[in-house]
Amino acid sequence: MKDLNIVTGQTVAMPSAPYQARHFINGVYQDSVNGRTSTRMSPSHGVLVSEAALGGEAEVEAAITSARSAFDDGRWSRLSGKDRAAVLTKVADLIEENVEALALMETLESGKPIGQSRGECGGAADLWRYAASLARTSHGDSHNTLGADIMAVVLKEPIGVVSIITPWNFPFWILGQKLPFALAAGCTCVVKPSEMTPSTTAMLGDLLNRAGLPAGVCNIVLGYGAPVGSVMTTHKDVDMVTFTGSTAVGKLITKTAGDTLKKVALELGGKNPQVIFPNCDLENAADAVTFGIYFNVGQCCNSSSRIIVHEDIADAFVARVVEMSRRVAFGNPLNEATQVGAIVTDEHRAKIDGYVRDAVKAGAEVVLGGGGLTVDGVGSQFFEPTVVRGVTPDMAIAREEVFGPVLAVLTFRTLDQAIALANDATYGLSAGIWCDDIHTCLEFSRRVQAGTVWTNTWMDGFPEVAFGGVKQSGQGREIGSYGFDEFLEVKSLVMRIGRTRTPWVKQD
Repeated sequence: MKDLNIVTGQTVAMPSAPYQARHFINGVYQDSVNGRTSTRMSPSHGVLVSEAALGGEAEVEAAITSARSAFDDGRWSRLSGKDRAAVLTKVADLIEENVEALALMETLESGKPIGQSRGECGGAADLWRYAASLARTSHGDSHNTLGADIMAVVLKEPIGVVSIITPWNFPFWILGQKLPFALAAGCTCVVKPSEMTPSTTAMLGDLLNRAGLPAGVCNIVLGYGAPVGSVMTTHKDVDMVTFTGSTAVGKLITKTAGDTLKKVALELGGKNPQVIFPNCDLENAADAVTFGIYFNVGQCCNSSSRIIVHEDIADAFVARVVEMSRRVAFGNPLNEATQVGAIVTDEHRAKIDGYVRDAVKAGAEVVLGGGGLTVDGVGSQFFEPTVVRGVTPDMAIAREEVFGPVLAVLTFRTLDQAIALANDATYGLSAGIWCDDIHTCLEFSRRVQAGTVWTNTWMDGFPEVAFGGVKQSGQGREIGSYGFDEFLEVKSLVMRIGRTRTPWVKQD
């Protein structure tokens, strides 16, 4: 496509051989019992980059048994917060020491730019360190006002064995939003990464061993949703499931986990709006919109895939976003200048293309992009930066998660209209507003249906601040103290002081 900033060469070398990913069970790397494996071809380079052990019921049973034993015998669950924190902090140190190796595998398996992979993998260390701080500071409550002879204490205890299922779009970061917090709480875990991006999760097993995590506390099983994920969400010895992925799979997990009344935490899809008012820093807003739609090739649950722009500035604002989009560096993910890489699979690229075509048929206008993109020397598994105007709320492109570099533009006249459009979705993960009037920002923030609201910024996140959605974007929270509490059960301990209880049965 003409006038795009296409990057073709690469500044980071490919590895000499595919990575061999294996299960990590009871502290030991191992192959599948039946010897089966799966392979991953790089979406950006079309070469074999990893071969992974393909798990089945035998591996999941072994992993759950290992986690159950490790929890019940107290080797981790009854360890002091200080000792758990020391291990988690060491893991953070080791992650930072191995960022280059982790980032390279992340890029090769996912297609994201190497710079973003470094940020994701290196940034995950901060999640581990914050979780370590929670391990040391966790506490319950005491009640000393219940009477002279009664004292009560509310304890927080680890929930038990946790199944962790992570997606392909941010495999190492999203694992960092779950695993260290579960471990900080004293839980033991079984982890299943996506079969498309298994390697960085598998690589973590060695770091856990080196950090001194006791065997069996964290187990990693590679494979497909069926049978690996299915067993992890239904097994009687699993106490909780935490899942990030599609809403459809999240609903299925909720149903199947209900048979054993497991706790379920879900982080699912989003159709996240940014509302743009005329009285804001329009240059900053346009830059944030551009970042929000192209970061991770739009394959992000927090992608700002629809903007709701005031009618008075819509033409100028969209023109500015288009201009900025032409300057974003698309292309070879192993070039450090690249900002936008490849689509994860050809099938997903076709799905993105279908949303754009359907929108045009319904009357929308493509003002930039709209189709596949071939990068010389790399391949064709890319999609053009795309901006679609004339979108109406009934169109699929305005309501469904496209999960690609496609921006849908809607317009509004009043604040009430903007809020109605923002809330007109089955999802409620995040939302944003750009406006210099604090009263408007506060009213929008209180009325919009979203788990996170950004004002005059987009996608700023911190380990301290909880993350999660409402409606069909999920249930429960991740990171922060609220995310930590997801992995804890509350137990009330009521104590009578002395022999002051009045007998219930009358004595002769």
